[in-house]
Amino acid sequence: QVQLAESGGGLVQAGGSLRLSCAASGGTFRYTMGWFRQAPGKEREFIAASTWSSGSIYYSNSADSVKGRFTISRDNAKNTVYLQMNSLKPEDTAVYYCAADQPPVGSYNRPAAYDYWGQGTQVTVSS
Repeated sequence: QVQLAESGGGLVQAGGSLRLSCAASGGTFRYTMGWFRQAPGKEREFIAASTWSSGSIYYSNSADSVKGRFTISRDNAKNTVYLQMNSLKPEDTAVYYCAADQPPVGSYNRPAAYDYWGQGTQVTVSS
């Protein structure tokens, strides 16, 4: 069973950048890896996913989309997935989670499609 551990969160001013890491251990890395976030009082929100099989990448299409500011990448040799976050805004403040599984095509953005989760890392963006 794979274990996931996020790191890299912290406090940053608006306009700044952070790079989150998620290291996988204890099992295969041949999973789709996803990044999600959850702000207080809100549902867990999809950010991005990277598949193992095809190397495809998917980003959130929500109105407050992070596309263009956030970039997901993975280093399979290190069993690690990253989330580079640029031009951060106060509304990006949340706990950020990585997840792993083999979700069906079209389900990459659904938290329920992932069985394995990290403990989360807090990102706070000050104005």
